[in-house]
Amino acid sequence: MSGVVAGFTVIFVIIAIGYILGRRGTLGSEGESVLGRLVFFVATPALLFDSLASSDLSVIFSPTLAVAAATALTVGALYMGVARVWLRRSLPELTIGALSASYVNSANLGIPISVFVLGDASFVAPLLLFQIIVYSPIALTILDITTLRRGASRLETVTAPFKNPIVVAGAAGLALALVDWTPPEAVMQPFRLIGGASVPGALLAFGISLYGVRVLEKGTSPRRDVALASVLKIGVQPVLAYLMARHLLGLEGHELFAIVVVSTLPTAQNVFVYASRYRCGTVLARDTAFVTTLAAIPAIALVSGLLA
Repeated sequence: MSGVVAGFTVIFVIIAIGYILGRRGTLGSEGESVLGRLVFFVATPALLFDSLASSDLSVIFSPTLAVAAATALTVGALYMGVARVWLRRSLPELTIGALSASYVNSANLGIPISVFVLGDASFVAPLLLFQIIVYSPIALTILDITTLRRGASRLETVTAPFKNPIVVAGAAGLALALVDWTPPEAVMQPFRLIGGASVPGALLAFGISLYGVRVLEKGTSPRRDVALASVLKIGVQPVLAYLMARHLLGLEGHELFAIVVVSTLPTAQNVFVYASRYRCGTVLARDTAFVTTLAAIPAIALVSGLLA
């Protein structure tokens, strides 16, 4: 349990600093927007390029990858189906909601939780790479086409994914990993330094966004959307992970425990950055990340008590 508390403490401290910055107006009225764009266009692409270029792709082909992919895509599709019929949201809003319900905080929270609780950071690596290589490009392509590209030509629609900085950086890093070649340290060091700003930058932007608003405020927050996404993220996704890992893949012991813990991690703050960039579902992403981050603490403790 101490590992869970330690991992979440880091997150809450940085978010609190962002809130203080917003309260004091240190970064000005456009601070959140500028910081979010910096994370989206510069820091996160640099982080992805550096991470993938130096990664061992053999870690992808593991049971964790199969469970991560299947549960994320299933929960995302489930959210889109229910929200489309029940809430009648547009495709961009459905996309942000699906990410809020299934996109796991695998980097800034997943890594410390894996180290402190599971004893090995490699458990989160397949999930992290799946979200970088597959899930983000799919979601960002949908958002590109449905928000920024309305009225675009067929050529612009087809080439939209290849103009997205996150997709391009991920593809470039993956290409280097596939050919098993890493550029000289002098070339990679700038990407490493800039990429180091991605996680704290996203958390600071999230903290700034909390100032002056009330989470789940009536009339402002889409409470039904948040409730649906939160229940799917903290309740349904871990259960699906357990059922698939235990009964389909026959896993047990520490490996089963690790897969369920990773699936119980809350919504990533990156979803809020994406929502801010495309100006769609921002409150939904913010409130879901906040609710699931709080709910994940007792949820992971429960999983630890049942399966550890």
